Formats: sequence, structure tokens, C-alpha cells
Amino acid sequence: MPQWTPLKRDTLDSLADEFLHNYAKGRTMLAVDGVDTSDFADDLAERLGRGGHAVFRASMTNFQLPKADRFGDAYQWTYDYDLFRRVLVEPFKMAGSTGFVLAAFDAAREQPIEMEWATGPQDATLIVDGEYLNRPELRGLWNWSIWLEARGVRTDDAYFAQAAPRTRASAIVDNTDPGHPRRNFADSC
Repeated sequence: MPQWTPLKRDTLDSLADEFLHNYAKGRTMLAVDGVDTSDFADDLAERLGRGGHAVFRASMTNFQLPKADRFGDAYQWTYDYDLFRRVLVEPFKMAGSTGFVLAAFDAAREQPIEMEWATGPQDATLIVDGEYLNRPELRGLWNWSIWLEARGVRTDDAYFAQAAPRTRASAIVDNTDPGHPRRNFADSC
């Protein structure tokens, strides 16, 4: 088990408890939007699953388009959203014995990977991390979303202008110091 500061454990537990209070039954999806979200999402998944709740993890990094297929700005052309929906989101939401894929692309090697199919119980949560998760065409997928912010780290202006991710999130977490994240309450939450 990871060694966390008391503040980090309290923040993660508070977020997990709030989510499970509202979404403990059925297949649910939680987005961790922002920059450098993977470690936070992993830690949240551990705390969310601490009482036996089934939790699955995916990252948009594993649904990137190959560099050769990207053009224009990063906000518009970084990820394969059609593949993401087809092999992960839609089958996950169907529940039952339907298989879903948690990763389809190896970003480091810049190539597709052999898809491994997973299944889960009727009551399960999928936590997805990455940039641009509150974009308009994905917004309706999430039961809950977290906007993870860090001082001096910002995703691109086109995303902020079109998606307003901070105002769309269910929770805002200041992760400037990853060992001491703290929830921010804003008028938009």
C-alpha cells in the first residue's frame, strides 16, 4: 500500500466517498481531466476500491492517434475517440459478460497493441485519466469528473475556450503539490 500524507489520504477518501455515495451501483464512469493525471487517478482508484468496489483504470494515453495521423492542434487531433468509445466505453456500460479494452495504443512505441479484453461485475467504476476529457463530445459519458490543476501547468487555450473544463467538473483538486492535494470549492461545482 502506498505511503501517503494524511492530507492526500483525506482528500482521496473524501472524493471516493462522495462518488460512491452517489454512484455505488451499476456501471459508472469517472474522469480525471487535466495534465499529469495518471498518478492521481491510480491513487484515487485504490481508495475507491478499498471497500471491495470493483474499479478499472484506463488512460487516454493508451488511445492516442499515431503521430502520422495527427494534424492541427493537440485539442482536436490527439486521441482516437471513436476507438475509445467502441472498445471501452460502450462495452463497459453494457455490463454483463461484455468484454471491454482498457488500452489499444502504445504511445512510447508509437504502435497499436494487441487488445486484451476484460470483464467485470455489474457494479463497477471505470476511472479514465487524461487531457480533454470534458470536451463537449465526451462530457455526457461521465457520471462524475475531477479537474486536476497545478500552478503553472495548463492545457491548451482552445480546450479552455471551447470546453471550460474547470466549470464542468464535479470536483476541482489543486495538485500543485502531489503529496498534498486539496479540493477547491468554486461557485461552478
